Amino acid sequence: MNLDFLLNPNLAYLLLVFGFAVAFIAILTPGTGALELGALALFLLAGWAVYNLPINPWALVILIAGVFPFVWALRRSGERGYLALSILSLIIGSVFLFRQEQLWQPAVHPLLASVTSLLAGGFFWIAASKALEAWEARPAHDLSTLIGAEGETRTVVHHEGSVYVNGELWSARSQQPIPPGTPIRVVQRSGLLLEVEPIQTNATDATDATNATNATN
Repeated sequence: MNLDFLLNPNLAYLLLVFGFAVAFIAILTPGTGALELGALALFLLAGWAVYNLPINPWALVILIAGVFPFVWALRRSGERGYLALSILSLIIGSVFLFRQEQLWQPAVHPLLASVTSLLAGGFFWIAASKALEAWEARPAHDLSTLIGAEGETRTVVHHEGSVYVNGELWSARSQQPIPPGTPIRVVQRSGLLLEVEPIQTNATDATDATNATNATN
């Protein structure tokens, strides 16, 4: 297959930028495989152009080095400065990667480089900032904190029932009948169903539980 049409610096530049964009989306939404393959295909096509076109080695170094502050920004979500540095490295490295006869003069059309840099930079900044904000935010309902939490039964709890835990009503079950108004502790969770046990059990509790169960039957 003839790939000579890829030797256009403007097209190679767009393939490279789109490759980074697709790879970035794949990082944020992993697991499908399609985005990863799409990013790999774009990078392979851009890499073929890089191999055959004259390039500025320093721009390639800047482009590759820009990956490290991006990874650091993801690991240290509060460091927005590293994200800005990564985006700046991507813009400078991709624009100046392909060169003309003069080493300082990029082969990419200035208008294309300006528009693409503005759009790509804005996309990376907004998308990454939103992703970091989502990762920083604590879930409104952290269900893992329910294990060990204490509350109170609102109905008879055995194979089913209702308990009041952490300011909310939950469906619950238990290994033994527990009468209403009994202090309980959450020992396990299956989805939104809590398994509970009484904090204190005695003969009176057992009698009340039996009476309450018989009354409901």
